[in-house]
Amino acid sequence: MSHPPPDPARPPLSRRAALGAMGLSLAGLAGAALPRWARALDTSAEHEHCGSGGPRSAVEHPEPRPGITADAILPDDKVRERSRDVYAKAREIPEILDGIYCHCDCAQRHDLRSLLACFESTMAAGCGICAGQAKLAHRLHGQGKSLDEIRAAIDKQYGE
Repeated sequence: MSHPPPDPARPPLSRRAALGAMGLSLAGLAGAALPRWARALDTSAEHEHCGSGGPRSAVEHPEPRPGITADAILPDDKVRERSRDVYAKAREIPEILDGIYCHCDCAQRHDLRSLLACFESTMAAGCGICAGQAKLAHRLHGQGKSLDEIRAAIDKQYGE
């Protein structure tokens, strides 16, 4: 097998440059091979776990229902062990989660009303967006932030 003669206008690639180019290519392939929920944990990337994954316009958060409770949130024995902590957090703030739009767009796919509804099923156990939003809401609520402040922080981190 013969190789074409080197192009004098284009110097040969150094070993370091060639390895760097291969590393970037492999990193891109590895990122594409990650499960959607794992890519969702990277807040610099667009989130596409459940929805279209494309840029979104401003979302409309639902109004929390009066008297909402955590009664419908799945109990620990119905969710995977690694998800129990976030379900416990959700049980502490159902009135907050009921007023938050879930940025994984499950409302459009599964007709779920709010982030709270994600915890009334196993949806949040398998979705990094649902779980991440609930953790952020729980932390901000613990800091005394209002629902509007929590919504704004979630939109900033998980929105467009």
